[in-house]
Amino acid sequence: MNYHEDDPTEIIQVDAQQTLTCSLENESQRISCAEYLKQYDISQLIQMLAHSTEEFVRHVWLRGWQVVNHRSLPAWLRDNDFILHYHRPQLNTFWACFKSIFRVHTETGNIWTHLLGCGSFLVITIFTLIQSGALLQWQEKLVFSAFFFGAIVCLGFSCLFHTLSCHSKSIGRLFNRLDYAGIAFLNIGSFIPYLYYSFYCILWAKLFYIVLIVVLGTASIIVAMHPSFTTPPYRPLRAGVFMGLGLSGIIPCIHTVILDGFINSIIQGSLGWLVLMAVLYLSGATIYAVRIPERLFPGRFDIWVSCVAH
Repeated sequence: MNYHEDDPTEIIQVDAQQTLTCSLENESQRISCAEYLKQYDISQLIQMLAHSTEEFVRHVWLRGWQVVNHRSLPAWLRDNDFILHYHRPQLNTFWACFKSIFRVHTETGNIWTHLLGCGSFLVITIFTLIQSGALLQWQEKLVFSAFFFGAIVCLGFSCLFHTLSCHSKSIGRLFNRLDYAGIAFLNIGSFIPYLYYSFYCILWAKLFYIVLIVVLGTASIIVAMHPSFTTPPYRPLRAGVFMGLGLSGIIPCIHTVILDGFINSIIQGSLGWLVLMAVLYLSGATIYAVRIPERLFPGRFDIWVSCVAH
């Protein structure tokens, strides 16, 4: 008996044969993949991945703009006369500025230290507020949130400034002012937990000193947002404003020593940690103002020490 060539039975048989063939091919591919994994261990795969990454970075490095020396910069980008080489030229788009974070230049250290710091504080903030649960009252959560907020704002604004400073004069000046405002937020947030716990049982003193540091910090932010404040001639004034804000914490420190004694203030009141924080802040402001060590060795610290000189 002859079947028509369009007989459904033949079609079903052909489809079944094709399906079986495809299954065998897929099985063969799976076997080939397994054999491949046997032939190439994890270390070889990592080496291949590293090589591909290196090629990608090299491709990005070789295309686009090149770093320039200090003399080639426009006047508004010349902030530190002792950083001589490896500057970014003016990049006229936000995309180009953000891509520059993967290049090596005078702002690379600044960008990545602040970016990683900001991300770390975000993680710590979420972990602390979630894990603390019933251990902390809402007032204490608010106090810790003030510190974390100040740290995140400071590091975030600073990262954005160092990333976008070469975009244009107006954008660079705007984010420079926000950078200094972020420092004031950090100073405010750093003092609030200390004041809250040092005067835990003295409500009037706690409120008075917290309001005082907030007012002084707000005044510093207003000064920092003035357009002339970010220009190079005002560098000593910038350092002085934030040093003054930091030194304002001496008054409540003396108050706690009078109330509790010096030893108890160090051991129980965490005065020692506050003094250490103040020393670090003042040291950073001093290094920024006098521009050490690049002042002593111009051109020798163009990349990695520039993040300290910030």
